[in-house]
Amino acid sequence: MKRYKEIAQLLWKYGRSDLVKQMASEEELGIDEPLLKTSPGDPPPEELADDLEALGPTFVKLGQVLSSRADLLPPRCLKALARLQDKVKPFPYADVERIVEAELGVRISKAFEYFNPEPLAAASLGQVHTAIMRDGREVVVKVQRPDVVPQVVDDFAALATVASFLDRYTKVGRQHRFGEIVEELRASIMRELDYQREAQHLILVGKNLAEFDLIQIPQPVPDFSTRRVITMDFVQGRKITKISPLARLEVSGFALADQLFRAYLKQVLVDGIYHADPHAGNVFLTDDGRVALLDLGMVGHTTPAMQNNLLKVLLAMSEGKSEEVADSLCDMSETDLGFDVVGFGKRVAALVVDRQGQHLRESSMGRTLLEVTRSAAEFGVHVPSEFTMLGKTLLQLDEVGRILSPDFDADAAIRRNTSELMTKRLTRDANKGNIATTLLDVKEFLSGLPVRLNRIMDLVAGKDLEMKVRAVDAPVIMEGLLKIANRIASGVILAALIIGASLMMRIETTWTLFGYPGLAIVCFLTAVAGGLYMVANIFIQDRRSERRANRPGVA
Repeated sequence: MKRYKEIAQLLWKYGRSDLVKQMASEEELGIDEPLLKTSPGDPPPEELADDLEALGPTFVKLGQVLSSRADLLPPRCLKALARLQDKVKPFPYADVERIVEAELGVRISKAFEYFNPEPLAAASLGQVHTAIMRDGREVVVKVQRPDVVPQVVDDFAALATVASFLDRYTKVGRQHRFGEIVEELRASIMRELDYQREAQHLILVGKNLAEFDLIQIPQPVPDFSTRRVITMDFVQGRKITKISPLARLEVSGFALADQLFRAYLKQVLVDGIYHADPHAGNVFLTDDGRVALLDLGMVGHTTPAMQNNLLKVLLAMSEGKSEEVADSLCDMSETDLGFDVVGFGKRVAALVVDRQGQHLRESSMGRTLLEVTRSAAEFGVHVPSEFTMLGKTLLQLDEVGRILSPDFDADAAIRRNTSELMTKRLTRDANKGNIATTLLDVKEFLSGLPVRLNRIMDLVAGKDLEMKVRAVDAPVIMEGLLKIANRIASGVILAALIIGASLMMRIETTWTLFGYPGLAIVCFLTAVAGGLYMVANIFIQDRRSERRANRPGVA
């Protein structure tokens, strides 16, 4: 209960008061106001960073994520939260020594020639120390914070409860599915806490980007890396945000930005694994003029099918083709029953047009992707989480690109590299394994083809060939056709009664009604009554069908 109280106090202090009130009143939650208040009476953003740090690693990590979301927060909040990227309060060296020696199974003085007791940087889940190996290799050692795993597990249990409440009782919760977002973030952070997995990421991504001479991925030392400790190359350089204007003149900013963007396109659209956290604290400019990507604990994955849709979306957006963007998003997404496809198309068109009208330095591919994702939920379109992560990654990449080269055009880079990306994808698909699998499938098909053809010809010759057609929802279709047939037959009968009555009006009879031949009047009145009954029955049946169609859970 203490954790719930701390979370509620944080929301009350910095969030919208109507959000906290709604957690008790169950009213509908709006989303038109900014996430954080920015009025003069609000607490300063620096205080928010301090409060998140006081709540522990999980909330520091949330602050890190928010620090790169320029689409959600104003600049002054982003600047304050940026401190959480690598300037969190460090934990004591005694804990560092205890964890390293327990994980490596040897004393620090035996494993390293030198180990700096002062941390180089401290973040949400761990902190980094410089060291020198016995062979003279300069490295950094990242050590996980003590007892961080159980704390993260407890925090996400509390956040999942809050998210579940919002999903169940608020409109915005049903639209955006906060429970799924919290679960995805929990799984991502738990993967980050496995430093052996990060070591594998460094090796794999480094191999995939070996062709880019201006990109550096520090490599791990496997024998000195465990689940809680990772040792890797020391990168000589500075964060790109710390580069002076004079230092920028000494490097080719456009070449660095272009190659970095091409490297990310290759990771996302060809390799299927990419560095998903390129915020300014994780991107260094090395002393030899290259860009180094650090901290590969958070990576994104894309399947071949997802890569096809992502390429379509990126190309269509770079060319301003909003209809193709909307169609591709609908193809890759889960949609609610009766989702508003027209409204969604109009919203996407508005976002794409706004982006096309922005100045080059204001335009952001990542920001537009995230805005499309948020808008999609309002219209019943639930975009895959991979798309949202890609949008966040591109938003961070846009910021890095502007620092390196303010005039870099991401749209032009996408169009410029499309043919190269397609060639690499075709080359990847044409590897020995895929060719062998395809040949085996063809061999199996050809070997069984004569037998199948003989069976078909025997059935045709013996007049035993049958074709069975299985209609979807056949009972419903037959019921509808039967209703139509009954209404047509009734209409024909009523029309015959009216025509017969009009013809019998000319025949004089001894029995009359209202001064007209009695049998003719009876036929006419029967037709009128039948017609009124048919109209009423059609109206009632249509209303019932409409209510059933609109009832939740009824298809």
